[in-house]
Amino acid sequence: ITINSRSYYPSVDDPEIEAMLLRPQEMALYVERGVIDIGLAGRDWVQECQADVVEIAEFVYSRATNQVARWVLCVAEDSSIKSVKDLEGKTVFTELVQTTKSYLEKNGVNANVLFSHGATEVKIPHLCEAIVEITETGSSIRANRLRIVDTVMESATTMIANQQSWNDEWKRTKVQNLQMLLTGALKAQGKVGLKLNITKENLEGLLKILPSMQNPTIASLTSEGWHAVE
Repeated sequence: ITINSRSYYPSVDDPEIEAMLLRPQEMALYVERGVIDIGLAGRDWVQECQADVVEIAEFVYSRATNQVARWVLCVAEDSSIKSVKDLEGKTVFTELVQTTKSYLEKNGVNANVLFSHGATEVKIPHLCEAIVEITETGSSIRANRLRIVDTVMESATTMIANQQSWNDEWKRTKVQNLQMLLTGALKAQGKVGLKLNITKENLEGLLKILPSMQNPTIASLTSEGWHAVE
């Protein structure tokens, strides 16, 4: 895949694939309407869009960590708010409006939920009593002297497909192959390949300690008494 900094249409060295760069907040809408067959988007934004799509796989990765992200309900460190129940009649800012409203409704709380255009952490206490913000490590929350009250939802990158596209046998096979490639690439980040040459008398001892998924590949070298191990 080759990306041009000025284009939303990357070049792909597979003639059967065309790609588009889209905002994750809107990805599920493009997939649902069949503009694209599949997409990669956070589960949070798929839920926020309330899109009718097929979730194929989950990929847990990010720039900072290899763990799921959390949308958390936060208040000021010295706030008297201890639980979601204390938000009755209060104001909450977030980018995840619909999901936050559903969360509050589930907890029987009537609060004023407003959309945040960014810099959400700074809105407490000037514009609101609480926010719902995404975090991986919690460092930004602590840096802005906020306290986490509850987790609204957890999210990871998901591969989603259009309903009709998923029912097409050819497209489904193509999608499953892409899923396998992406899964393999992520799993390979924590693994290494080892190649070495070793004498015959040391081979048995090496095999006892050498980690491998099954058995290593062993080949005799042209030099007598030496082996290549992979």
